[in-house]
Amino acid sequence: MSENDVLPYATFIAIATMAAMTYLVRVGGFWMMGHVTITPRVHRMLDALPGSVVAAIILPVVAKNGLPALCAVIAVIAVMMVRRNDFIAIGVGLAVAAFARLAGL
Repeated sequence: MSENDVLPYATFIAIATMAAMTYLVRVGGFWMMGHVTITPRVHRMLDALPGSVVAAIILPVVAKNGLPALCAVIAVIAVMMVRRNDFIAIGVGLAVAAFARLAGL
């Protein structure tokens, strides 16, 4: 068996291993949380977690793209506070970012 014959198997093994690890991490998280007593403190932490994840995703984008991204994020927050509609907020955010870039910000 030559090196070229092994390559497709190596790719399949790598993909299968990554899929298995992803599955195990997800199942392991559910299993571990099944052994945690949900106290008021843990409940507050779990309630705050989605906002923390969003901030961890959005802040590097704003830091990299500057003022247009900041304007878009502020617009999205404002629309979400008023309309509570994700699709409208995303559309407004994209429009604000495009306009800010067009305006040279």
